Amino acid sequence: MITVKSLYIYPIKACRGIPVDVAFLTSTGFKWDREWMIINSRGKAITQRNEPRLALVDVELPREVLTERSCCLPPDAALSLSAPGMEILRVPLSSVVQRSKVPEASVWEWTGSALDEGREASEWLTRYLGKAARLVRFDLDNEVRAVDARYAPGYFTAFSDGFPILVISQSSLETLNEKLSVPLPIGRFRPNILVQGCEPFGEDLWETFTISDVKFHGVKLCSRCKVPTIDTETAEEGFEPLRTLGTFRAGKSFSLSKATGSVFFGQNVVCEETRDALHHKSLSICVGANIKVLNKYPSITESMV
Repeated sequence: MITVKSLYIYPIKACRGIPVDVAFLTSTGFKWDREWMIINSRGKAITQRNEPRLALVDVELPREVLTERSCCLPPDAALSLSAPGMEILRVPLSSVVQRSKVPEASVWEWTGSALDEGREASEWLTRYLGKAARLVRFDLDNEVRAVDARYAPGYFTAFSDGFPILVISQSSLETLNEKLSVPLPIGRFRPNILVQGCEPFGEDLWETFTISDVKFHGVKLCSRCKVPTIDTETAEEGFEPLRTLGTFRAGKSFSLSKATGSVFFGQNVVCEETRDALHHKSLSICVGANIKVLNKYPSITESMV
C-alpha cells in the first residue's frame, strides 16, 4: 500500500519548511507554500543558490492557520522568522494591513508586482544577509503565474521554481542514501509530499494518481540545482548528493538528449481539480492518506516529453 508519509510547506521561498498534518490545495499548490519571496534591490529573487544562509532561517505559522480551512485569520496572526544571531521577526498575515507594491519582482522567467512586507522585514533580512533585501508576498488577487504550458497547460504557481507540488518517495531517498557515505535528510530536497510504500523511483512514472479522492498528474521530473548540496544545519556547501546522483540519475542515463547534464530526483505534479481555478478552497490531503496510481508512463523518456 502506498501512503502519504509526510507533507511540507515552505512559506518563504528558500527558507526552511514546515511539516503539516493536512495540506489545503489552492490554484497555486498548497496553501501558504512559496507565498513569500526575498528579493534584492533590483527585484530579483534571492535563494539558497546565491545565499546559502537562507537554509538556516526558520519559519513558523500559527497552528490555527495550518489546521483550518477557513480564510478568517486571528487579528494578531503572523508569519514568524528566526535565524542565528537574529531576534524573531513577526510579519502580520492580515489582509487589512496596508502594503505597498513592488512593481517588478522576478523569479526565473516571471516578473510581476508583489506586496511589500515593509521596512521592518527589509531591515531584518538586510542585517542577516549583509546586503539589501526585501520580503514580498505574492499578490494572489491581482497576479497569476502560469507553469510551463508544454507540461501542464492551465495550471498556476506562486513563487516556486516552476511547478506547484513536488513528490518524492521514501524508498528513493533510502536508495540514494545507500550510495552516500553520509545519508541526507529529506529536507535537503524540499518536497511537498513524501510518500512511502512504492518501489524506489516509482514516482517517476506516475502519470495520474489519487491521494484520497484528489487527483494529481505527474508532469515533469525535477531537475536538481545545487540547493540539495547545502547543509541545512550549517549552510555549508558540498558536492553531494549531485555527484552521486550524476552516476545513475543523469539525463544521459535516461537518454534525454536535451538534458544530458541534468540530474533528477522527484516528480513535479499538479492537482487536476485546481486547473483554471483562481481560488479553490475545498480540497485537502492528509498524512496517512492512501495513494492509488491510475496510469503510468511507459518510461522515463516518455514522462519527460
